[in-house]
Amino acid sequence: MQTVFILLTSCFLFFNNQNEVPYSSIERAFIANNAEAIVQLGKDKLVLNISGKEAVYNHAQAQVVLKDFFSKKPCAAFKLIFKGKETGDGCFAIGTFESKSEDFRVTLHFIKIDAEFKIERLIIEKE
Repeated sequence: MQTVFILLTSCFLFFNNQNEVPYSSIERAFIANNAEAIVQLGKDKLVLNISGKEAVYNHAQAQVVLKDFFSKKPCAAFKLIFKGKETGDGCFAIGTFESKSEDFRVTLHFIKIDAEFKIERLIIEKE
């Protein structure tokens, strides 16, 4: 009986965590300049707006664009400063990205797809 209880509790926690916005994964990925990890948290088609240049990219293209940004402006510090209220449709978050030479504001828009929050739009703009 105890085994069944542990199994049910584990399943509940596993499926419950999938419904959460992956804030800590996003923070770790930005700090590590990990474009691949960020893109993997996004929809199949991701809107990127970096310094005013906006386009829709598939995962491979988005990864190239973010890698280019990180190579020019490596992260010195990143922190999410606002996490919007999660709704049935999605939510958004705002962060600060500091490179050695410039500071940026990062805005992430999430959409809920199959009970998972995915990045729909990522905006990186100078502060």
